[in-house]
Amino acid sequence: MQFRKLTSTHAGRVMLAAVPVALVSTVMMAGVANGAVPVSFAVSGSQFQIGASQLDGTGFSQYAGVAPDTAGKDHQVAIANIKSATLSDLCQSVVTDTPLGKVGMLITAGGGGKPASATDLQIGMTDLKGDSTFKNIRIGVDASTVNTAAKGTAGDFAQDADAISITHLQQTAWSTQASVFTLTGMHVQLTDGSKGCF
Repeated sequence: MQFRKLTSTHAGRVMLAAVPVALVSTVMMAGVANGAVPVSFAVSGSQFQIGASQLDGTGFSQYAGVAPDTAGKDHQVAIANIKSATLSDLCQSVVTDTPLGKVGMLITAGGGGKPASATDLQIGMTDLKGDSTFKNIRIGVDASTVNTAAKGTAGDFAQDADAISITHLQQTAWSTQASVFTLTGMHVQLTDGSKGCF
């Protein structure tokens, strides 16, 4: 099922949460006040979880951004771009308060050795954990010069890499978008809000 939307090797093994979220976010968020690149649509009032046993991608970059909601509030995010990605055992979950109580939605795909895939993937996230390997990573590049089509604001802190691999991915985000998102073996289910991806 497809969802379409507008819009020399040196591998370093690190905890992805350490570089993009702890170290980088402090420096990157200075760019938010200076008008860093926004997510390209108004987000809902709920963050959601994304999990995967394995993500492999090419063409990676990350820089500061904002995710505006319909009430006019801007949420600080780290924008991650991946030109082409595959995700094994993909999970997405969100919990919403309703007049009937909490209601959750849980989406799974990419199991059984048939990973989900995405092209021009962009995620506006607030937290990311996982064991990662980068190929030809550059940390501290100008956000307007990253190696992806989507770029940040000139003068802002960014990082990019030719390829990225993450195992045990756990991510909290305000937004996800892709030019094509193929969810093999997709299963969508409503829950009572007690069951998430992690």
